[in-house]
Amino acid sequence: MHVPRAEGIHREVAPLELLFDLVFVLAIGQLTHHLVEHLTWRAGAETLAMLVGVCGVWAFTSFEVTLLDVERSGTKAVTVAVMGLGLFMNAGIAHAFEAGPWLFVVPMVLALVGAGGYAAATSPTPQLREHFVRVLAWTGASAPLWIAGAALGPHSRIWFWAAAALIDLAGTWTAHPAPGRTTRTARLPFDAAHMVERMRLFLIILLGETVLTLGRAISEHYSDALTLVLALGGFAAVVLLWQVYFGRSEQQVVRHTSATENPIRSVHVGINAIYGVVAGLVVLASGLEIVLAHAHDGRSGAAGVLVLAGPMVYLAAQTVYFRVETGTGWRPRAIGAMALGLAAAAAYWLPAYAVIALLVVILAGLVVHLSREAGAATAA
Repeated sequence: MHVPRAEGIHREVAPLELLFDLVFVLAIGQLTHHLVEHLTWRAGAETLAMLVGVCGVWAFTSFEVTLLDVERSGTKAVTVAVMGLGLFMNAGIAHAFEAGPWLFVVPMVLALVGAGGYAAATSPTPQLREHFVRVLAWTGASAPLWIAGAALGPHSRIWFWAAAALIDLAGTWTAHPAPGRTTRTARLPFDAAHMVERMRLFLIILLGETVLTLGRAISEHYSDALTLVLALGGFAAVVLLWQVYFGRSEQQVVRHTSATENPIRSVHVGINAIYGVVAGLVVLASGLEIVLAHAHDGRSGAAGVLVLAGPMVYLAAQTVYFRVETGTGWRPRAIGAMALGLAAAAAYWLPAYAVIALLVVILAGLVVHLSREAGAATAA
């Protein structure tokens, strides 16, 4: 059954929202650089903890702006404030696990608490106001761990920040429940199409950052033929990752969110998937940067594993989303993720050209299958 929308609820993405999203290009680049500079399991955990914080600020603010309308003066002011805090937070990633953790932590906590307080005070329904009070309670549980981690030395910091990130992630996954309290979102008016567009544009920005990584490699190794060929293969892989979602699958998402009785739930599942998509693309960009810098090595090592593991995580996140929401297109993505996982298991011992070739072949096969599946569904 189609749920009627409140009159005038749908609006286009505002220029301020686009500017807000662009601030997070810096975050993706900084997270990628951190993993490249410290390619260890510990650095991977550090990158993941910071990624959860960054994604949390983006997701919460974007959802709030969609709910409360960025054209309202109060919402606009909160968006600008969080954007400024996000700029400092994202710049602080570079030294968050060194001597400068406060530049990352303080803006992040202020952004979450400030935006959460505004949403709790101004949301249009009692259910949503109560929900954002619970969001603040979850933030209150994780914030002391973020702050304690910043106060401690770099070696102890990861344990506190990992715990804080797990609390934030669990809150996002479960929609911030409290004992005996959950938010019934069915039939609540919400501009789901607007939030889907926000996530769509954010994905384009993320893919664009991966293209910038390739551009830097081309500029630095402009005279090396093998590096240029591998960069071309990396570009083909990014285009294929774009096609996996922006082919015909995006239309299925739009149709589903426009017809569902629970648009907030649909968007919530999409926000959860964004965490996996961001993680996958950061891992891919890190692997590509290292592989292209060592194109002539006999084996690609850990970087080759990252090149294939990143798209695996990207596809796994989309698999969950399409399985839960549309019920279509998830099996090919799951098979593609498994194929990439098997290839990643062998990538450590393979040369760079073999890793890139495997990546392109697997993704090309997935895109062809998805196109055929969508064509058959349309013909039926």
